[in-house]
Amino acid sequence: MNNQHWQNIKTQAEQWVREAGERIRISLASPLTVETKSNPNDLVTNMDKATEQFFVSRIRDTYHDHKIMGEEGFGDEFKDLNGTVWIIDPIDGTMNFVHQQRHFTISVGIYHDGVGQIGLIYDVMANEMYSALRGEGAETEGTPLHIDDKIGLEKALIGLNANWLTTNKHLHADALHFLVSDARGIRSYGSAALEIAYVTAGRLNAYATLRLSPWDYAGGLVIAQEAGAVATTLQGEPLDLLSRQSVLIAAPRVHEEIVQRLKIT
Repeated sequence: MNNQHWQNIKTQAEQWVREAGERIRISLASPLTVETKSNPNDLVTNMDKATEQFFVSRIRDTYHDHKIMGEEGFGDEFKDLNGTVWIIDPIDGTMNFVHQQRHFTISVGIYHDGVGQIGLIYDVMANEMYSALRGEGAETEGTPLHIDDKIGLEKALIGLNANWLTTNKHLHADALHFLVSDARGIRSYGSAALEIAYVTAGRLNAYATLRLSPWDYAGGLVIAQEAGAVATTLQGEPLDLLSRQSVLIAAPRVHEEIVQRLKIT
């Protein structure tokens, strides 16, 4: 498949993402139905479900042989990533959507035989699209995105949820404390996709988390790699889009320093 094929799909996908974003903005004038999933803080709304169903309907009608992996379960079951797969988070940052009505995104990654071809992250309330096409670079609203490969940890802003600095079952409690003391600052925006987008735009220099699902970062992974970021697990291992795992997406020097520090803790 040539680049024009993927460019055509990217153009269509961007149109759908913006349309879905407009639907979400309009919905804010009406009461939300809010439910919980795995725990009281794991929220899902009627708009999460409606937005994923919107994408599923459009994709099924237009690309009959494409498969869909969606957070809310309206897509397909997966044992591998063969063929063309859309990996969708209809609203990433649902808690922000419910409580703040800002700082949430639509995230779409399109992969072919496991290789990321297209990445889209749309900051709905800011009307800001981050996008990438494999081999063609990354941009936001026409501005190219290029990671600063010279910045080190001491001058870096790190996207990190404070929960990972407390006792948890994934890493011993003080393993990431060095980020607080050694980095210039720590930030948390409540949306993994938004924080990855901010890394590509230089608003953050790294995003780190101990547990993330594929739909949270599939779109951002393509954008980050095209912008020049390095993306692995916290142990420096390749990411697996069929499982939940730790994720570190960062400027090259910052990535290297974090991985090396974690290896000796």
